[in-house]
Amino acid sequence: MKIGIPKEIKNNESRVGMTPAGVAELIRHGHDVYVQHTAGEASGFSDAAYQAVGATILPGIEETYAVADMIVKVKEPVAPEYPLVKRGQLVFTYFHFACDKELTEAMIERGGVCLAYETVQTADGSLPLLIPMSEVAGRMATINGAYYLQKSKGGKGKLICGVPGVKPVKVLVLGGGIVGQAAARVAAGMGANVVIADISLPRLRELSLTMPANVDTLYSSSHNIKRELPDSDIVVGSVLVPGDKAPHLVTRDMLKLMEPGSVLVDVAIDQGGCFETSHPTTHSDPVYELDGIVHYAVANIPGAVPNTSTMALTNATLRYAVALADKGWKKACSDDAALKAGLNIVEGKVTYKAVAEVFGLPYTDVESVIS
Repeated sequence: MKIGIPKEIKNNESRVGMTPAGVAELIRHGHDVYVQHTAGEASGFSDAAYQAVGATILPGIEETYAVADMIVKVKEPVAPEYPLVKRGQLVFTYFHFACDKELTEAMIERGGVCLAYETVQTADGSLPLLIPMSEVAGRMATINGAYYLQKSKGGKGKLICGVPGVKPVKVLVLGGGIVGQAAARVAAGMGANVVIADISLPRLRELSLTMPANVDTLYSSSHNIKRELPDSDIVVGSVLVPGDKAPHLVTRDMLKLMEPGSVLVDVAIDQGGCFETSHPTTHSDPVYELDGIVHYAVANIPGAVPNTSTMALTNATLRYAVALADKGWKKACSDDAALKAGLNIVEGKVTYKAVAEVFGLPYTDVESVIS
């Protein structure tokens, strides 16, 4: 199979779809890999590193899409890439369709096979291709929240860990999944007082046993969230409904409960955000203030640490990419239910129910497109 790795063109997205080590494995399996010139440079991987393992370097994004049977990316195609997707071409990347109607309609029109990292789901409910970036995003959510708590950045002017005689800040984490756990653990390690909320009692029990002593667990309800907001300095939103829009757990009216200069970090912004007042921001313009509250809602948080993120992502995606290349997407998805769950749009048909329901589009059962 011919595999293309284009350079990401989303605002300040410095990751690349695969490391040279991952490319080497695909080539070892007999596949041809084409990497766009400088695609890996911002992540610390030179063209020479890809050439050394047998990849072919192409000058531009158009050539990379044109030659490839499968495109391996990090983020969803943006508008200039829409016309480059060919009918029947497999695009393996994060899509987050449920919060982007324009992208959804474009991929339907182009007729590509869109296999979304974020909905590849194993039998136990875990999301193996979302986990590595969730671990990065959760850790960075706390780090960025602490940074924007500085007075010069619009925050309250508090130090997250406090000092002897001065209390540390309080961090409220909404969602006890991979992102929330990572955010809470880093916040606790930095010395904050942490509350992590979730609706799953088994998950809360697990967190109460494994988290440091300065982390308290809380059942997540609108009433409980309202009680916690007045003295929360940083709120991390990390709720995910796979393939669907995130619920709004903090409404605009609830902002009135918070002190001016508090910081909201919406890690769920890729799926529409779990704060009503969130809208996507970028690494070049990451925050805005609304009703006195600082909002950080960068849609590709791990892109700020591309070397770490690219290596972590390749570790997770490689075995699936190899299976897709070795078997073709139909056979690979037939053999692996987790991979099959990643099929969102196939040659003009929406095959992921949550995406169809969000936009009122016809839904096609995935079995009918792979049989």
